[in-house]
Amino acid sequence: MWLRDLPGVISADELVATVDAIAAWQLPDGMIPWFPGGHADPWNHTEAAMALALGGRIEEAVHAFAWLAARQRADGAWHRYYVADGVEEDKFDANCCAYPATGLWLLYRCTGDRALLDAFWPMIDRALEFVLGLQTERGEILWARHGDGTPWTFALLTGNASISHSLRCGLRLAAAVGVARPAWEAALDRLLRVIRHEPDAFAPKHRWAMDWYYPVLVGALEPEAARRRLDDGRDRFVMDGLGVRCVLDQPWVTAAETCECALAHLAAGDDETARALFRWAQGHRHDGSGHYWTGLVHPGGQTFPDGEHATYTAAAVVLTADALSGASPAADLFRPEPWVAPVVSAFDEQVAPEPRRRTG
Repeated sequence: MWLRDLPGVISADELVATVDAIAAWQLPDGMIPWFPGGHADPWNHTEAAMALALGGRIEEAVHAFAWLAARQRADGAWHRYYVADGVEEDKFDANCCAYPATGLWLLYRCTGDRALLDAFWPMIDRALEFVLGLQTERGEILWARHGDGTPWTFALLTGNASISHSLRCGLRLAAAVGVARPAWEAALDRLLRVIRHEPDAFAPKHRWAMDWYYPVLVGALEPEAARRRLDDGRDRFVMDGLGVRCVLDQPWVTAAETCECALAHLAAGDDETARALFRWAQGHRHDGSGHYWTGLVHPGGQTFPDGEHATYTAAAVVLTADALSGASPAADLFRPEPWVAPVVSAFDEQVAPEPRRRTG
């Protein structure tokens, strides 16, 4: 495994307990619900699988990807929500369909297992083709399709930012298997241009913290613009000593948003604020279980939703801990870099990981 102590904040043993808590709620077919008896969506399911991989639970992570492969439609999509016995909501959310590319890139970098890459690459190829079928001529990607295939009429900034990162990961996966996807490269360039320069392309969701920090988290903005964006939103969304409120007009601090905001500050080169945010997120830890409360309402500290722990919250903690410690081969997953399309013929020599044994 690649979990390490963050002195004064959390120990490796505590992080292992959090990974174990996620694994304990994984269903026999590989699905990772938000909580027992709850639903799963492909985005949060993938996030939880990534945390399993970082905790050395490679078998369980692979089982989670096999669950995705078994439920992917012929058109490359997944429905938005699943329950243990089938589909709960039949919409096709573009961001949910894109995110497995990010998850597989992390799994490959942590294992160096070419057989896993070959097994799951066709799933990613189909999924990203579905997602790009929702891209407009201007460059933004519409939120979703209805169950009958009809597209929604608007795009979301948070979702498009996340999709831009998944496209980068997808292009690296394509290069690793030795195929070129120039249409994806062009689509990514158009998408980044819209995120940076066309704010009116997206439905107004300024109330939500994710719309504030997500373009920074995924490296979609130039460095100076990223720092300005974080500075401009801090007073609206950050409750000092507590964390990040999910919406600006309510005192609801969530552990996942706090950890993701920490990743955004890491991406912007502000390690000090990132570490402070991650430390504050530990106030959500449920002693003894390894889980984290989804949200707390301040000043009283009541849980919100009432008594809820979620696997995606635990996963956000694990991914942020790894990014802060730099321990895993994928610890730089959310560190920005100038976008240059990978060169297929040279890719394996340049960035593909050496095979690593599972430990822990």
